[in-house]
Amino acid sequence: MNDNFDIDNLLVTDEIKLSFINIIGSLGENSGREGLLKTPERAAKAMQFLTEGYDKDPNEILKSAMFSESYNEMVIVKDIELYSLCEHHLLPFFGKAHIAYIPNGKIVGLSKIPRIVDVFSRRFQVQERLTEQILDCINDTLNLSVAVVIEASHMCMMMRGVQKQNSTTTTSGFRGAFKDTNTRNEFLKLISSRLS
Repeated sequence: MNDNFDIDNLLVTDEIKLSFINIIGSLGENSGREGLLKTPERAAKAMQFLTEGYDKDPNEILKSAMFSESYNEMVIVKDIELYSLCEHHLLPFFGKAHIAYIPNGKIVGLSKIPRIVDVFSRRFQVQERLTEQILDCINDTLNLSVAVVIEASHMCMMMRGVQKQNSTTTTSGFRGAFKDTNTRNEFLKLISSRLS
């Protein structure tokens, strides 16, 4: 492992930790009391983890696991858990992504699709942009027909503001063959069904 990366990482952790100490104090709490003593450091590390997507190249992840294959029917990876931070309030939103592609002489290692979701989710986000970034990354990198649907609950709507506990937001995007109504409907039917 690169020692400079570790040192840089520790410096960033310390900087974020100081910010959390200031935030806790500004809110009227004592960051030195027993229960909060290690909270600024924990929060700093958590924030670094939740935003680690900035340091990863999603295109390289996809390119690292492409295989020649004659299969040319729809491939769906559904119910991919995602957790992200809304860029407006830095509160979490979480849910599931459903992603399909139609191979064109190449297939992708299945684990790479959830990794792409993680890379873009672990950034400050809005759900609409997250959907589009995943869609465009797969479409542009692999030159494939792609469909993405994301269903998520937003803590910024649940904990504050309108405080609606049961609302979910659904976003979708389609490229290539998924622009065709029949292909799109097949995808939507498959992600809605429970196959045993």
